[in-house]
Amino acid sequence: MNLTTYDEDQLLTAAEMKMVVELVDFAATKIDLPADTEMSITFVSPEEIQKVNQDYRQVDRPTDVISFAIEDEDDGIESLEAQLGIPRNIGDLIIAPAIAKEHATNYGHSYHRELGYTVVHGFLHLNGYDHIKPEDEKKMIALQEEILESYGLKR
Repeated sequence: MNLTTYDEDQLLTAAEMKMVVELVDFAATKIDLPADTEMSITFVSPEEIQKVNQDYRQVDRPTDVISFAIEDEDDGIESLEAQLGIPRNIGDLIIAPAIAKEHATNYGHSYHRELGYTVVHGFLHLNGYDHIKPEDEKKMIALQEEILESYGLKR
């Protein structure tokens, strides 16, 4: 996995950033993504993610993660990338670590578990998984839990 991270305000420690990178690599192997697949994660404050949430989703509140997938299932980008021999870029995540910390406290588990949950949840969205329909939610959440448990981030 070719992951680019942006953390201009140093919201994560070096150890937390290492975990995020390793977790994305681990999750990519679980869904058989080619090693050269590209994506990015930008870590921002609650205020910054609230602006993004308002601008792109018309929801005026902070959230933990927003995913911007580059491709749709039907847009043919993957096959075009394969034809041209270039790496596939699945998109970008914006994550607010402070919101993940709040969620960890509210849900009674560790910050690392919640940060991992947030990363994997967004990663799966970039790969076409969703939780709007109950059957899709069941599939996505099961895979998400399998990845987190296998990686060692237990509840």
